[in-house]
Formats: sequence, structure tokens, C-alpha cells
Amino acid sequence: MSTLDSAFRSLFEINMGIAPGETVLVFSDRIRQDETPSENDRDRRGRLNETARQAAGFASSTYGSGQFADFPSTTASGVEPPQMLWEATFGRTIMSGLQKSGILDDLFDKCVTPEQLTKAHEIVAANAADVPRIIVAMSNNSTSHTNYRKLACVAGTRFASLPHFDPDMFNSSMDVDWNALAERTARLVTAVNRAEWVNVECPNGTAMHICKRGRDAGGDDGLLTRPGSFGNLPAGEAYLAPLEGESHGVMVVEWGPTRKLEQPLTLTIADGRVLRIDGDDPLRSVLEARFAENGNCRNLAELGIGTNDKASRPDNVLEAEKILGTIHLALGDNTGFGGVVAAPFHEDYVFYQPTVTLIMADGAEEIILDNGKLML
Repeated sequence: MSTLDSAFRSLFEINMGIAPGETVLVFSDRIRQDETPSENDRDRRGRLNETARQAAGFASSTYGSGQFADFPSTTASGVEPPQMLWEATFGRTIMSGLQKSGILDDLFDKCVTPEQLTKAHEIVAANAADVPRIIVAMSNNSTSHTNYRKLACVAGTRFASLPHFDPDMFNSSMDVDWNALAERTARLVTAVNRAEWVNVECPNGTAMHICKRGRDAGGDDGLLTRPGSFGNLPAGEAYLAPLEGESHGVMVVEWGPTRKLEQPLTLTIADGRVLRIDGDDPLRSVLEARFAENGNCRNLAELGIGTNDKASRPDNVLEAEKILGTIHLALGDNTGFGGVVAAPFHEDYVFYQPTVTLIMADGAEEIILDNGKLML
């Protein structure tokens, strides 16, 4: 047995609830030639790809199904994966149907109309048996906020997304009491759903007023056992898509996805969008390039609250956003969890020691996080 066999068994049996005869696809990505990751990140991404390959091998030998696929990394989280992964996932009949209906290119470009999306759902649902029952996404860039992921779930696939994953997490944030985490997350979701606004203040100067009106919070608890289930692993958050055009305030970003910034960036939010960026960290030019490519990348896409008591790493956003007592705010696409803004981008930023206040319809207030301490 490899040192990861027990972790893989927990992944497939506890998190994914694998049943006899179910098909499994595990995919990862490779560093592109034009990328220049740090030495540490290059090492992590190499280990991530190899771990994905091992997970597929474990599924094949243990459960009788374990297909592996990999591809050159996309340019950002939220960008659609390449056509070869679509073909490996959906098969010839679905891909031919999407192509003949004139939908495929628009799905890749994330510019489908509601009518096209309905038609795509019909094509996939009619051929759901062609799609793997379980997908474990171990690509560095996230496929969570893509049409690819959403259509896989339409087929009833249970989809676990592990972007930026480090195999060391199997011994920390993945080694958690999943039932206790699920109970804590559900309790937080219930509380948040009483509110119409959520105010967030942090010692670093972050002060956001986030409109929840008409939106439902959800929970990511790592138990992806129902048909069509989707979530991150490691898991542990309550999340919502703020009502577009309403939220406002200031985000002081100190951490990027895999590093502490050289200098904090101050993002001014008005009407639910980034109005201005102040600060000199290189992340600023990356964000401004994204905004220039597609204005929807400015959208305040998500508020999340971490619930995983075994998560602790601030330098990896996949784990950092799950740390109990933190919040995270995301920009870009939010169509996968209740929002209406599509963009080829979704990136989360984590904030520490937040005080989170719920504002009810009658003006009543409830503090659910006080300087990072859960009050429920």
C-alpha cells in the first residue's frame, strides 16, 4: 500500500460515497511552457499531478474504475478546460449533440444564452449514463465555476474540486471529523439565511457591506454523496453570491492564492464591482489585465465563511478560505451558486480576524463572528 492509500479510501468512500460499479474520472493539469511558478509552487504542482495519477490508479485497482486525464494548465481559475477533457468526460454522443446544436463554442467562451444552456442541459441529461459518476478535479486552476463542471453535475455526477491542492493536506484539513464539520456549517448557513445584509470588518481596514437580499447561502461540508453534488475538498465553508449591483466598501487584500502580498492592495467596491485598486503589489497588474479583458471580472462574486477546524495554511487559498473564523471574498464568476454574472475568472481572497454582523429585514443585528471567533 502507498502512504496515500488510506487517504484515497477516505476520499472515495466517505467524501464521495462510491458505490459498486460506479465510474471514476480523476484529472489534473501540467505547468505550461510560458508559466514561471516559484520553485516551491513548481514542486507542489508536480506532486499534485502525480497524486491525481495515483488516485486514479487506486480507484481502478480498488473499485474497478479509475480513468486519468491531464492537460496544460488553463490561464486562470474559471476558464473552461480544454476540449480534450470535455471529450473524456461527456463522450461522443453528448459532444456531437452540443456541436450540432451550435452551443459548444459558446460554452467554451462562457457566453451561452439561457436558451442555449437549457438545450445543453437537455442533451447532457438525455445521455447522463455516458458521464462518470464521480469526478475528482485535481487541476491547479479551479474548474468549479465553469460550464464544464455545471453540465457534469446536470448528469448526476458527484464532483469534487481540489484546485491549488497540496497532498500534505491529506494529513491536516482533510483529516477532519466530517460529521462535526457538516453540523457546524449547517448551523452557520441557517444563521446567515436570516439576514438581508452582512457587514464585515477586519483589523487591516477591510469594511464591506454585502447585500444578501433574495439570495440563499449554501454550505460546503465535504460530503458529496448525493447525485449532482459539488464542492471543494478540503471543505468547510458557508457561502453566498451577493446580490449584484448593491454591495459596497473596501477590501484590503493581504494574501493572494499562494503567497502573502509584498504590499497590501486596497480594492474599492461600489455597486457590487471593483471601482479602483490602490497599491503596488504585482497582483494589481494581474487583476487590471483581467478587468480589461472582461468587465465582469470586477464583480463581487462571493462571500464565504470558513468552518474547518483543521485548516490552518494561509499560503494556499484552497485551505485558507476554509480556516474556521476567517472569511473570504471572491471576484468574477458566480453563476454556479446563485449569481447571474458569467466571467472567465473566479478568485478568492482570505481575510483574518473578521467581525461579521448580520442585518435582518427589521434592522435587528446579530454578530456571528467576533474578531475571528465563531459566536454561534
